[in-house]
Amino acid sequence: MAQKRYKVDLAAHMAECDANYARLHQLLPELFDCDERQVSLTLPKVADRVLRFRVVERCPYTTTLALDFTRAASEWHPLVPAPRLLVRLYHDARTAEVTAYQGEDRFRGHYDYPNGKMRQPDEKAQLNRFLGEYLALCLAHGREPASVSVNGRRG
Repeated sequence: MAQKRYKVDLAAHMAECDANYARLHQLLPELFDCDERQVSLTLPKVADRVLRFRVVERCPYTTTLALDFTRAASEWHPLVPAPRLLVRLYHDARTAEVTAYQGEDRFRGHYDYPNGKMRQPDEKAQLNRFLGEYLALCLAHGREPASVSVNGRRG
C-alpha cells in the first residue's frame, strides 16, 4: 500500500501563524514598551506554571521572543522537559512563526520520512499549532501577568 506524500497546506499554515500573532498581541499589548512579561497558569491538579515571554531581538519590522517556563528543569518530568521556543513576529505581515524549539532551529516546511533527525513530515506546522495551543491556554487560564519595563523594573 503506497503512502500518500505530505503536502504543505500553506493557507492553513499562514492562518495559524496569523492567529498566533493576534494571540501574542492579546497577551502582550505593551510588546513595544517592555522586554519581559510573565503569565501564571493555574490549572486543576497541576502545580502553577509561570510562562515567561522575553524579547530577544527588536528590529524595525520584526521582534524575536523567547518563551520558556521559569520553574527549574528538575521540577519537570525527565521525559517531558519544559518547552522552550523562539518565535519571530513579522509586524508588517502581522504573523508569528516558531523559529526554534528546545534548542533546535531551521525547520523546513516538509521532511521526507524517515529522516536523520526523525522529524515528522509536517514538523514546522506542528510547532506552530503547539504555540497556538499554548497561547490559547494562557489566554483562557492565565492570571494577570507581571510586566518588566524596558529598563528592567517591574511595572
